[in-house]
Parts: sequence; C-alpha cells; structure tokens
Amino acid sequence: MERMPYQPELDSTTVISVPAIQSPVATTNWQAGLPTLCGKQVVLRELRQSDAPSLFALLTTDEVSRFISPPPNTVEGFERFIAWTIRQRTAGSYACFAVTLKGFDTAIGIFQVRQLDLTFRTAEWGFALGSQFWGTGIFQEGASLVLDFTFETLGVHRLEARAAILNGRGNGALKKLGAVQEAVLRKSFQHNGQFLDQVLYTIVDEDWLAASKLMPPQSAFGPHVH
Repeated sequence: MERMPYQPELDSTTVISVPAIQSPVATTNWQAGLPTLCGKQVVLRELRQSDAPSLFALLTTDEVSRFISPPPNTVEGFERFIAWTIRQRTAGSYACFAVTLKGFDTAIGIFQVRQLDLTFRTAEWGFALGSQFWGTGIFQEGASLVLDFTFETLGVHRLEARAAILNGRGNGALKKLGAVQEAVLRKSFQHNGQFLDQVLYTIVDEDWLAASKLMPPQSAFGPHVH
C-alpha cells in the first residue's frame, strides 16, 4: 500500500482525542476498537493521539518515505491522520495498528489494512517501520500477526500489496511472507514527480490456512494472535 488511502489535503476535521485502550478488545467487534495483538517481541495496538510525535520522527525520514506517498509533514498532520484512522475503523472499512515493542509503548511504525470491495473479502495492506528497526525480525513478527487478524477476524479472502520494483527491501519482505507475485503494474505509482513500476503481490486465505497448519509458529506466517 505505497499509495496511502489517507489524503491530508482533503481532511479538515478537527482532531478528537481518543482514549487509550488499557486491555485487549474482543476481536469479534473490531469496529468498536482494534484488538491488541501480541507476539514474542512485538505488540500491535490501536493508534493514539500520543503516537503522533514518534510516528512523525520515524516515518518522515528519507529512508522510510522513499517508496510511500508523502506522510504528514507535521506532528499535527499525524494527529489528524490518527483521528481519520479511528473514523475509518468505526465505519468498518479500514484498520491501522501501531507497532510497539514489548515493555515499550512508543509507536515505531504502522500496519494498515483497507477494504477494496464492499464485503471486505478483497483488501490491501501496507506498512511503514522506522529504519532503525529494519532487519531485526520486528516486521516479520508484526506482519504475521496482521495476517492472522486479516484472515481470521476480518474474513478477507484475497489480500493485495503493491511494492515499487526499486523497493528491494519491500519486495523481499513480501516474498518472505509467502506473497505471490501476480503482475507488474507499469508506471502505476507517482513519487517525487516520477512514475514508478510496481509489483502486485497477493496472499489468499487458502494459502495462509495451509501454511498456518503445516508450518511451525516461527515459520512462514509466524506467531498467532493472542
């Protein structure tokens, strides 16, 4: 999801403070509040207004923003983005998790899933993680938790992702998760005045279910939702 669904230029809504969720929410009612997903070293939770400063610091660097549409360019912009994620989650069309480390509640990245049809059977996902946490296994574990949530709770059948061909790290991460390359989307992503080719990847629920049953927890799709 290199082209972010959030469009700050169209969002003039006043930011409303969202109370922190102190305990995991029932996964059957995700529109009322996202569940807390726990792995060995990663905790994924609902975004909060207090996450805006850390997300601004970590996700606006050149390394992170190189292959995504421009993130908000101020802390206040991230606050508006967080308020927008809550509205979209309540509407049942989108879910966005903050990535944190066990024992540390600071948001270091995000995972997003949005519907591509009215039934949420087809969806698209994307992610951004502070560059200092690349290569640590944090992404792999967090992505596995999001896949569990996407297929088990949201009931998605087909999950898509797009990655610029030049984004070697993003392509490698998706392949490691078992995503299948389906097509090259020519000149489909505009960034910094250039049109870039993207690769379309998919994971379907049958593949995920098969991998979940056949592989040990740290293989393929990794740990399960807690």
